[in-house]
Parts: sequence; C-alpha cells; structure tokens
Amino acid sequence: MAAANATVEAKRKEALEKDRAAEFSSGPLSVLLKAVKRELPVLINVRNGHKLFARVRAFDRHCNMVLEDVMEMWTERGRGAGARKLNRERSIKKLFLRGDSVILVLLDPK
Repeated sequence: MAAANATVEAKRKEALEKDRAAEFSSGPLSVLLKAVKRELPVLINVRNGHKLFARVRAFDRHCNMVLEDVMEMWTERGRGAGARKLNRERSIKKLFLRGDSVILVLLDPK
C-alpha cells in the first residue's frame, strides 16, 4: 500500500514539474528563462523609477529574481532654482529583486 502511494505521489510531482516547465517556456516568463539559459543581460524597469541592467541567475513565477553584476541607473534633480537633472548609477555584485516591484523586463538586444 505504501509503495502504491509513493508511486502516485511521484507521478503527481512529475506532472506538476511538467506544468511549471510549460508555464516558463511560453508566455511572459519565457523571456526570463531565455536570459537564464543563455546568460543574457536584461534591462529591468522597477517601480521607484530606477533601471537595472543585470544578468538573471534565478527567478520564480512571481518575478522574484536573483541578479548578478547589477548596474542600477536613475535620475535625480539637483537642488535650487536652476537645478539640472543628474544621471546617477551604482554597481551591485548580487541582488535579490522582489517581483512586485518589477514593471518591465527587456532582453539585451545584442
């Protein structure tokens, strides 16, 4: 009886993995899957107006991502009446990005 339950459970897990693979191989998450498999950089627009240029190492269906070699870019306004916009950037080695802050993900066009 226990062996039969183990077989049913194994089949259920296998079917679930196939469904998840199909979910990632087509649709919007296929962009992230392609970026991970081919190690392509992506440009990510996030909710605070910043942009991240990075390599995706891992992701899930909620668009949570583990990123490497991240270049964060944003624009700040200077102080005072004749203030100009300042383009700022910083480099981050590894970053976990929560999926609810992701607006747009683009593959590097190269």
